[in-house]
Amino acid sequence: MKRSLILVALVAVLAIVLANVLDPRGYILRIVCLILLAATLGQCWNIVGGLANQISLGHAAFFGIGAYCSTVLQVKWGITPWLGIFAGMLLAMVAAFILSLPTMRLKGPYFALATLAFGEACRILATAMPGVTGGPQGISVPFVGDSWAMMQFKGAGNYVYLFAGLFVIVSIVFALLAYGKMGYLLRAVRENEEAAEVSGVNTLRVKLIGSLISAALTAATGTLFAQFTFFFDPESVFSVAHISIHAALIAIVGGVGTLAGPIIGALLIVPLEELLTTYFSNDAAGIAPFIFGLILVAVVILRPRGLVSIFGRRRGRPSGLQQRDAPPADPAFMAKKRAGAES
Repeated sequence: MKRSLILVALVAVLAIVLANVLDPRGYILRIVCLILLAATLGQCWNIVGGLANQISLGHAAFFGIGAYCSTVLQVKWGITPWLGIFAGMLLAMVAAFILSLPTMRLKGPYFALATLAFGEACRILATAMPGVTGGPQGISVPFVGDSWAMMQFKGAGNYVYLFAGLFVIVSIVFALLAYGKMGYLLRAVRENEEAAEVSGVNTLRVKLIGSLISAALTAATGTLFAQFTFFFDPESVFSVAHISIHAALIAIVGGVGTLAGPIIGALLIVPLEELLTTYFSNDAAGIAPFIFGLILVAVVILRPRGLVSIFGRRRGRPSGLQQRDAPPADPAFMAKKRAGAES
């Protein structure tokens, strides 16, 4: 765990250093913000998708709720996003609770399809409410100039501090969950839900807590995205492909269920997408996403456990980030296992 936390600190510090030495309105700092945003979003998904193996395709719903809630409060009543972000987190938790009650008992593709349907329902609802959300035309964040109070700036420089702060907070929350009691319970659900229930674990409660935390943090990410872009519509913030699948992709490519995984995934995927779009956008249509897909297929085939597994073996023994991300074995469980083997 120490190595992963050091990686979190290094990424955050490097981003802040770049924000102080580069042009605040430059393209590079915008990419830095997008990397931090992607890593944060992937870590949010990793709480339920990685620790509990609940493959969600509906995180776009919570992301969009956070974006719309804070923006509508600012547009209609002039409420600062510093308060709107908490309103969005609360609303996202309510939505996650409503979604979880009927779907948490579903397994495999059925759960994924249910979350996908919920995200699409939120998109349709936002499109059908032009008086509140702006409908398909979208909604704009009123710009009042450089203002920390309203969480908006002319360049990307100051946004780096916001994204870096949220990135660190989400990473710490994931670490506390993964290496605490809740982490053991979530992993028990992931490995064998029936066995966990027989052992006395309230699996529905465990999955519900993980889902609520993940939804709240995803909504906070959506609020920062809204302040960063100044304009969005239902297709952009409730997009399954650009939000839900992207969040899962970042965690899976980097290393699902690990603290370092989403960070490594974001450091690869975001710059790679930008480079391919820059150098191949004028070529044949679709060439950039085609090359991007080929690279991802190669990564998944060569590293099925994620890029974090590159640091996970040394001289035939597990080590590095992958080993550090694994919590110590439960002594009581290991003792029972040895007793059973001897008998």
